Amino acid sequence: MLKAVLIGVGALLYSASPIDLIPELLAGPLGFGDDAIVLIGAGVAIWRILRRRRGGAPGTAPR
Repeated sequence: MLKAVLIGVGALLYSASPIDLIPELLAGPLGFGDDAIVLIGAGVAIWRILRRRRGGAPGTAPR
C-alpha cells in the first residue's frame, strides 16, 4: 500500500512541477502530454499493485 501511495504522490508532484520533460510554456498543449503519460502510468501501476494485493481478478490464481 505504501508503494502505491508513493507512486501517486510522485506522479502528482511531477505534474505540478514547473520542471518537465516537455515544458507547457514552450510546447503549448503538447506540454501536457508528458504529464498525462506520467499520470496514466502511475494509475496503471497503482491499479496493478492494489489488484495483486486483493488477490487478482475473480477466477484467477494469485501470483
